Amino acid sequence: MNTASDSHDGLDIGLTWNNSFSQLGEDFYTRLAPQPLPAPYWVGRSSAAAAVLGLDPSWLDSSELLEAVSGNRRLAGGATLASVYSGHQFGMWAGQLGDGRALLLGETGAGMEVQLKGAGLTPYSRMGDGRAVLRSSIREFLCSEAMHGLGIPTSRALCVIGSDAPIRRETIETAAVVTRLAPSFVRFGHFEHFSHGNQHDQLKALADYTIDRHYPECRTSEEFAGNPYAALLQAVSERTAIMVAQWQSVGFCHGVMNTDNMSILGLTIDYGPFQFLDAYNPGHICNHSDNQGRYAFNKQPNMAYWNLYCLGQALLPLIGEQEPAIAALESYKTVFPAEFGQRMGAKLGLMASQGEMSALDRALIEDILKLLAADRVDYTIFWRRLSHSDGGRDAAAVRDLFLDRVAADAWLLRYSERIKHIPRGESTDLMLKTNPKFVLRNHLGEQAIKKAKLKDFSEVNTLLTLLESPFEEHKGFEEYAGFPPEWAAGIEISCSS
Repeated sequence: MNTASDSHDGLDIGLTWNNSFSQLGEDFYTRLAPQPLPAPYWVGRSSAAAAVLGLDPSWLDSSELLEAVSGNRRLAGGATLASVYSGHQFGMWAGQLGDGRALLLGETGAGMEVQLKGAGLTPYSRMGDGRAVLRSSIREFLCSEAMHGLGIPTSRALCVIGSDAPIRRETIETAAVVTRLAPSFVRFGHFEHFSHGNQHDQLKALADYTIDRHYPECRTSEEFAGNPYAALLQAVSERTAIMVAQWQSVGFCHGVMNTDNMSILGLTIDYGPFQFLDAYNPGHICNHSDNQGRYAFNKQPNMAYWNLYCLGQALLPLIGEQEPAIAALESYKTVFPAEFGQRMGAKLGLMASQGEMSALDRALIEDILKLLAADRVDYTIFWRRLSHSDGGRDAAAVRDLFLDRVAADAWLLRYSERIKHIPRGESTDLMLKTNPKFVLRNHLGEQAIKKAKLKDFSEVNTLLTLLESPFEEHKGFEEYAGFPPEWAAGIEISCSS
């Protein structure tokens, strides 16, 4: 593996570095340096993500940091490694996988791990080149920050850099590297790797590391007294349920929910063939590679549970018996519908109430989703227009979205009757803070990528600004919140994206 970057003096960017994951031992990773990338250039930078790291914003304009995040210069204190994991892909056991194009630089004093994605070959690249291409890197950079702007648990992205180095996918493209951040990049697949390999000592070490660093409350769980590993499974189940409920509420399709793409912290990670819904189609398949529709939008909640079941099987040697493992998983079935109901209630401007949502409110949500699906109404635009409709009282712009005006009017009447019991200002304020004006639609990403290929990064920067605060009006940028053009329906996003 390349070690050229070690020949440079380490660059001190004012951060304190550690690498607690490396302390688990070499069964968990391979140490190696990133492969240098020729003539790198800035494509996009997030000052908000830099603030999370405690990084002085001035570094985001420096040639020194550009060289470091492209793999051409070593960061002082960093000790790069690629971790090994396994996983189920599209429901089938895939065996050993691992960081095939990502390198962990370490974690900062702020508790955030820093990874370079697209940094070159690793022992886990599996016939790949270890590189990322410009289009997919821009998409991950923007969507990481967009999801954070929406308040959805996610990895973050500090920056994306490009290079004219040629990379072959379906065609020849150019290389890029995303610097991404998370409190941990440990996945369900890390646990599966050691469990399926009967390496139970390593499995326990990984579980203890995860608990001690991220879930210390599992050591003192009353429900699973003396069994912190069952408590861990329950905690992960609940975090995952909350994350997926938030996905469903904003119309986000992940596209490839394999167990190796599932975060142990309930974060949205590994942005590949994702999509925000345009027309509301519950069965929408955003991943062109998903021939069977396993990860269709309306299947995501069940797929998350399936993945948690795989995690439960992997942890079973530590949990000991099936009964506590099943009990831990059951929490998903309680937390997901409660969280989803609360999120959808907020989209309607309904205040969070004590206890379970009423049957009338559930019916109100179910019925509008059926109407949206029947007429293929634009999901984001519907909710934003409803937010401005004064509780359904001024709903002309809303009803114009529907072909079946009679059904829409009947629902709007029911809604206005329900919402009139809530002070107007309170419901409208809640809706405008819940229903975004801007999401990263596929066509917006495509337009930014097209310009970026010509070295024009203005659209990347514009989208970043809008998506960092997607609930704001951003006067003058209405076209970014408008209906997608007809050609957007023909955009195909696959696992190579």
